Parts: sequence; C-alpha cells; structure tokens
Amino acid sequence: MKITNVRSIILKQPTIEMVGDGSQDTVVILVDTDEGITGIGEVDSSPYVVKSIIDMPASHMACMGLKEILLGEDPLDVERLWRKMYEKSIYHGRRSAVIHAMSGIDMALWDIIGQKLGISVGKALGGTYRNKIQAYCSVLMPGTEKEIYELVEKHMHRGYQGMKLGWGALGESFEKDIALVKAARKALGPDKKLMIDIGMRWTDVKGAMRAVKAFEEQDVYWVEEPFHPDNLDGYARLNRSTDVRISGGEEVGTLHEYRELLSRGCVDIVQPDLSRCGGLTVARKLIDLAEEYNATIIPHAFKTNILMAATLQYISTLPNAWYLEFCEQDTILRQTLTTPLFSIDREGYVAIPQEPGLGIHVNMDIVEKYRVGADE
Repeated sequence: MKITNVRSIILKQPTIEMVGDGSQDTVVILVDTDEGITGIGEVDSSPYVVKSIIDMPASHMACMGLKEILLGEDPLDVERLWRKMYEKSIYHGRRSAVIHAMSGIDMALWDIIGQKLGISVGKALGGTYRNKIQAYCSVLMPGTEKEIYELVEKHMHRGYQGMKLGWGALGESFEKDIALVKAARKALGPDKKLMIDIGMRWTDVKGAMRAVKAFEEQDVYWVEEPFHPDNLDGYARLNRSTDVRISGGEEVGTLHEYRELLSRGCVDIVQPDLSRCGGLTVARKLIDLAEEYNATIIPHAFKTNILMAATLQYISTLPNAWYLEFCEQDTILRQTLTTPLFSIDREGYVAIPQEPGLGIHVNMDIVEKYRVGADE
C-alpha cells in the first residue's frame, strides 16, 4: 500500500465569533492510498497555517512540506513516518503548528491501519478496555448567573453527571471568577461534578492560589489551564498549594514536553489533544509516562466529531479512563460534518465505535458546502 495524496481541506462556517470555540472552523486531513482506502484526520489549530505546512514545497532536506515527505510511503509504517515528518521538518518544526499538522496526518494514518486490518483504531493501538465512557458536558462560561442556569437546564437533564465551564467570562478578575464558580455550583446542585477551565488567563500565582482556595469550598473537581503553558513554575506552585486537581496539557506537543510537565509536578490530570499533541502515536506513549508520575489522562476534545472519534478510540485503550469531554457548542460543523453523530445515553455514557478505523464517515456534501479554497 502506498500514499498517493495528502489533502488538507479548510472548512469554515459563515460567521466566526471571537470566542474560545474551535468548532467554528477546522482543517480536515484526508490521506489517500493506492488501495482506495482514505484515512480521516483533523487539526485544532490555524487551518491556514496547517495547510501551508502540509502543502509547502521543500527548501532543502530538513525543511520539507509534510505532503512531499509522505507521498509514495506505506501508511502502515506509522512510527517511521512520524519520525520522518519530525526530522525532515526540523528547520521550521519540532513544536507548535508543525506538530499540530503531524497530529492530523497521524490520526488519518491510524484510521487507514484500522480500515486495512478490519478493526477499530483502539484495537490497532494494542487492544481496548471498554466500549463506552462517561461524558461530561463542556461549554463556554457565560457572564451571568441567569445564563449559567440556562445552560444547566439545557444540557444536564440528558444524563450528564458533570459539567465543565471554561474560557468565556473567566479570567477577567479573581473576584468575578469566584462569583461565577459559586453561581455554577448553585445551579448544578451538590451532586454533579463541576470543572472550571480558566483558559490560560491567570498570571498572578498567589492570586490564583487564593481563588482556587475559594473554589475548594464549591467542591470544584478540577481547575484546567490556569496559566500559560510555559509557566511551569506557576503550575507546580499552584498544584502544591491545593487539594483541587490541576489539569492541563492540551497546548503541549511531543513526549518531551509532557515529560517536563509531569516530572515537575505541574498537573494531576494530563489532557492531550490528539489533533495537537503529536497524534495517537505520541498519545499512546503518554499512557506509560502518565502512570509513572501517577497522573490521570482525560483528553481534550473541543472540535468536530472527527476529533471526538479519535478521542473515543484512544480512551478505549486507557487502563484507567474517567471521562470524555463532550463539546456542546451548537456549531454547524460539529453537528453535520460526520456520521454517525455521537450522543449520550440516559446515564451519561457515550458508546465507542467498533467499526474499522475511527468508525466515522465524512459528509462530503458538507465539506463542499463549507470549504475555503481548493486542495490539490
């Protein structure tokens, strides 16, 4: 089997709001083969930058576009191809958007492997522990108590046992954050889990300590991404100061960065985003690393159902899996891009696809309707 094409297709809904919602646009990765199997991937990054990284012509042997690196290769050699992409993009890569682009391609390669072998990606990764996972409702934090109540009423009756409110109105001041968290706990009641995602907006470590101490009184289950991902010292200091779980890692790429995050005691919960961390090839190695540092893996997944499908397959391979992030943003691409659509049952669980590959199909009519430009 040989790779014949790597297509990067930018999709964008008609109107983009300047909020922390990555499901408003995306770049879909399609890896074609000479056997008629096409792998599907997705990247949660700048679609235009990712497309450029994939399609760019080579400057020299260590500064190549990812498409050129992969053409003619056997997609089953996923480990070797990951290393080849990493090494031949070293001048402009190593971290950030190049790792993001590699992640989407890696996702598509694992989809090909599963389809070729007639097994799910979870099975292809080495075997599975479960066929369903409990989901938590993930939404943006509104600015008023009334709006928080409306979100709880809209979503929580469907079976969810927990809700994460993030970004949005959080991070403007510690006082407002504390008030919003109190309102969220009041709306949810005492029995549902409450998670808070600060969206990297805190900068004052001692102020963060005081805020998280107040969060303890509201029984917050975890505080996510309190600081910029480069502020490892802040993460470690905050984590040592509180019994509330600190989580992060969606902005991290490669095993090198995860090792530093974990070895310095920055987080209790590590949250790889499979469309940014280096893909499933990196994420499966993170399982042993997280266990070594007694950390729990709860992946980040706030995009379309392509990322959701890959995340479900990954979760099926985790020895200890707590939750699936279930994005509840009402965006066109999240609701229409793939089939089947994922849903939660009455107890708040989502079934993990058992079909070959990722277990989903891309709706090409939707691709054509919302695509920007043309792929080659």
